[in-house]
Amino acid sequence: MAEISVISNSQTDTIDLRKKHRLGESLVGGFLFFCGVLSVGTTIFIVYILFRETRLFFQFPEVTVFDFLTKTKWEPAINEFGIWPLLTATLLTTTIAMAVALPLGLFVAIYLSEYASSRTRNFLKPILEILAGIPTVVYGYFALTFITPILRGIFGDDIVQIYNTGSAGIAMGILILPMVATMTEDALNSVPRSLREAGYALGATKLEVATKVVVPAALSGIAAAVLVGISRAIGETMIVAIAAGSGSNFTLNPFIGAETMTGYIVRISGGDLSYDTLDYDSIYAIAFLLFMITLGLNLISQQVVRRFREKYE
Repeated sequence: MAEISVISNSQTDTIDLRKKHRLGESLVGGFLFFCGVLSVGTTIFIVYILFRETRLFFQFPEVTVFDFLTKTKWEPAINEFGIWPLLTATLLTTTIAMAVALPLGLFVAIYLSEYASSRTRNFLKPILEILAGIPTVVYGYFALTFITPILRGIFGDDIVQIYNTGSAGIAMGILILPMVATMTEDALNSVPRSLREAGYALGATKLEVATKVVVPAALSGIAAAVLVGISRAIGETMIVAIAAGSGSNFTLNPFIGAETMTGYIVRISGGDLSYDTLDYDSIYAIAFLLFMITLGLNLISQQVVRRFREKYE
């Protein structure tokens, strides 16, 4: 019942336990619900626009879904719309970025979580996170004016072109390094202290505890950090638009220029093409494919987290 009786000093007091409506809490709850609905509605509307414009692109007789997904030549001027040159360049720069960000981010996270003192951690973390606040345009010109000359000095000017996917990928790796390191460190810090103490009690060194106890226990969080970093690298725009070059080269050579999917979108969007043309509508098809790739990575990330999540009492 919503009411109970309390007997005290020969008298009975009735206490009403029914929920009381408070206007302030109701307004806050309503505002939060509105924000949630607005976020979901915005996402649905964006997906609808992408799907609608992508459907218009494939209604042109010059292009089919099969050619779009299978051909290896992207030349809109001659009605060649094979996505693989752009997709290959995107995957190549992403692979290079993760080859830079993953080991460095993991090593930095292990140091901050297991080795660094509180004073050192409080000093290094803000410096590391400054990298995340630098505009991506700066990273693009950093890759073009600093990383590319280094690569050309090492491998030769005749091998490394001025615009190349290698320097763009390295700059992207530096960009997502703070994200990977921060998420990995949070995963490592969530491992209970009792597991570390158990390892030390068995005679393990600090390195053995870090690599054989803490890292395996935080594997789900590390995997999530990796997949989020990959999603961030795939969607990066300005670095590849500035440093990776243009032209639909179907190649896995990181020392020559190649246009990524986002780089192509930037170039076409900044041009003089009119709306509802074949070239203009192609950016929506590419954006929709990017969205599907990112969505797939997010779904995989959730499955990985559920698969490797450790539960502690």
